[in-house]
Amino acid sequence: MRGKRQKITAEERLYMASQWQLMWRKFKKHKLAMVGGTILAIFYVAAIFCEFFSTHDISKRYTKYIYCPPQRIRFFDEKGKFHFRPFVYGFSHTRDPETLEIIYEVDTSKKHPIYFFAHGFKYKLWKIFPADIHLLGTKEPGELFLFGTDKLGRDLFSRILYAARISLSIGLVGVGLSFFLGCILGGISGFYGGAPDMIIQRVIEFLICIPTIPLWMALAAAVPADWPPLRVYFAITIILSVIGWCGLARVVRGKLISLREEDYVMAARIAGVSEGRIITRHLLPSFLSYLIVHLTLAVPGMILGETSLSFLGLGLRPPVVSWGVLLNDAQSVQTVYMHLWLLIPGLFVILTVLAFNFLGDGLRDAADPYK
Repeated sequence: MRGKRQKITAEERLYMASQWQLMWRKFKKHKLAMVGGTILAIFYVAAIFCEFFSTHDISKRYTKYIYCPPQRIRFFDEKGKFHFRPFVYGFSHTRDPETLEIIYEVDTSKKHPIYFFAHGFKYKLWKIFPADIHLLGTKEPGELFLFGTDKLGRDLFSRILYAARISLSIGLVGVGLSFFLGCILGGISGFYGGAPDMIIQRVIEFLICIPTIPLWMALAAAVPADWPPLRVYFAITIILSVIGWCGLARVVRGKLISLREEDYVMAARIAGVSEGRIITRHLLPSFLSYLIVHLTLAVPGMILGETSLSFLGLGLRPPVVSWGVLLNDAQSVQTVYMHLWLLIPGLFVILTVLAFNFLGDGLRDAADPYK
């Protein structure tokens, strides 16, 4: 009897659950979506607090460690002895007499313990709070290059963290603008029809028929080279947003054309509800699952757009760091062949795109909890 009562209580709890509780219950069952959401949460936390997680100043050059390979974190030394505190070995380097290339070799005599919450270079968190505490660090004269260094001897791990702040935020800001434009213009086009519909659709057709990459290149090339980095950042965001709203606007228009004569829309009109409120509160939420999927797929599209522009040298420019700017250093086949770790920023782009896709699949299923 007690077990039966518990079963009834569980069923009652399910029937009494709100729409958001049902969505969360179904979302948790999607394992890949949970993995994708966890990866994105880690990336965004690292991007928000990149000064704390970084190990070096991104502009500092270590001339003795140009194109230094990544250091391996170890718990066992060369004798097989286990150490509770992780450590890295230092490098000894020589120069090839023929190619003049620096050759690095692990020096087991230089053992550098890794400390948590270590003191390092001074920074201002979000340009406001001064601090010098970092998650990981070593004591001098040891250096910690988890992802190696670039052609100027700058720490790649720290630069990737700082670049994540730009690349991940430009996706959210760009999608927010394109989502707003797509919903508003598509809603006006589908709900009112007539002249507004004709004008908006002709603009969409004009933008869609232009090849994407040349259009990006033309608009990005129009950004003056002497603009400060922050202004260039917002210019690139606006450029990506202006192009990204067309597909969403067409889908919203088609949905509203099929829904604007429904009974609940007519009832809202009779009740005196304004047309803007009918669009935003009644029509758009009726296909919420598609809007959610579009958002989660559009963010990686924006990130890839910025990465492509910066990779081609037409987007963000140094000293601003983004994943595209970092990949710009890996254009040479010879450089990639000899210094493979310069492609690590591309791995973060791939992981971010996959995580957003997994998250979008889970949110799409959760948006229809009764199916």
